[in-house]
Amino acid sequence: MPFTTTAQVRFADVDPAGIVFYPRYFEMLNGAVEDWFAQDLGMDFATMHLGHQIGVPTVKLETEFISPSRLGDHLDITIDPINLGRTSCTIRVVFAGEGRVRLRAQVVLVCMDLTNHRPTEWPAGVRTAIDSGLVPAD
Repeated sequence: MPFTTTAQVRFADVDPAGIVFYPRYFEMLNGAVEDWFAQDLGMDFATMHLGHQIGVPTVKLETEFISPSRLGDHLDITIDPINLGRTSCTIRVVFAGEGRVRLRAQVVLVCMDLTNHRPTEWPAGVRTAIDSGLVPAD
């Protein structure tokens, strides 16, 4: 089962044309990744960053904007892991609402040691959770 969370398009998210200003999607995407870690992978960002001194920066981001989102829209954000390496993970992200896909992205996250800013292996529990959710890449 893919992980799904939701976001509401707020006034601060839209530009003068009344549609989501594209950088706001990236903030929503980061929030969805944070939800995924906390709710599905078993390690929230506070524990990860403050307790384990690791982070998961985005090192690659490919995005396709399909359909605009407007103020008040509720978006379902779905995350599927499609590749898991020793220190990295590739996820597929889809934003959808009202039966329309709004955005598709492929994101590479790297597990990073925050003390030396070098890649580090995934914590065992997180690795197991990501691995159990892997789906084939399209």
